[in-house]
Amino acid sequence: MASPATAARVFPLAKAVRHLEAGDWQAAHAIVQKDESPTGSWAHGIVHLLEGDLDNARYWYRRAHRTLPQLDTVAAEIAALKAAVAGDRKP
Repeated sequence: MASPATAARVFPLAKAVRHLEAGDWQAAHAIVQKDESPTGSWAHGIVHLLEGDLDNARYWYRRAHRTLPQLDTVAAEIAALKAAVAGDRKP
């Protein structure tokens, strides 16, 4: 079972992923800017990719210890993030 701290972080990130899937980076940003975890930083980087702010995206990807992807792979990044967040929920 996920620890209470993990659960408290994962559920907002799951909601942020739903916003990202819908293309609503502003709503996702309101959530991910409160999460300083590597997964939250990754989500924050995706937000800035969608926004078109590559300098900020690069910063958040560095904080997440991930390589900045090509812009045409944002949908794949969101899918990978979704899978990672779902994996955090499993016991």
